[in-house]
Amino acid sequence: MRCLRIAFLLIVPLTWLAATPAQAEDDNYQQMLHYLTQTRMDGQALSEAKGVVGVNMAAGDLNQQANVHAIAIGDRAAIQVRTGQSRTANVATAPDIASASIGGRAMQGAQGIFSINQASGTGNAELNVVTAALARQGIREAGDAWIAAASASAGGTASPAPSAAAGKERSVAVESTAMQEVRGVVQLNQVAGSSNATANQLHLSISQPVQ
Repeated sequence: MRCLRIAFLLIVPLTWLAATPAQAEDDNYQQMLHYLTQTRMDGQALSEAKGVVGVNMAAGDLNQQANVHAIAIGDRAAIQVRTGQSRTANVATAPDIASASIGGRAMQGAQGIFSINQASGTGNAELNVVTAALARQGIREAGDAWIAAASASAGGTASPAPSAAAGKERSVAVESTAMQEVRGVVQLNQVAGSSNATANQLHLSISQPVQ
């Protein structure tokens, strides 16, 4: 009888101790089951960069991005940009957590033209356009209809996707330490979620002096 009592007393505490780490592992496993999408520019990325830079960063499914830069020089120089992408019958799962951010010392002291797209999620469309025309025909102003058409091209790329459900996390951010002392043109699209369409456009028309 004494042997049976000793065995019983030993088994009970050992079984209880073994259950604690197993429960912790189960909790960690449940956390790992979350669908996470994240895009982040960090550290010294593009710091002191110079010139024309295009960046596309995407995490998730069915995201579409484009950076378009064009320059024309001549007596009758002119530029017209059109972009288009399409897809059909695609199905994707919206992430539980989606984020897009720029931090660290990214782009510190950079100079030039920077077009950046960051997408995290599903079915998002982003477009950056920069055009410059140097001509002797005088300055022409781009009409609202032309600009609207270019924007519609970007918006048309986002097919319907599952909307963000309650309780899901979405965040975008540019931290205070990033993009300090940047000079030039900066275009930035940051999207976290589903079925968003964003566009940045800069159009310049400059006349040359007649010699």
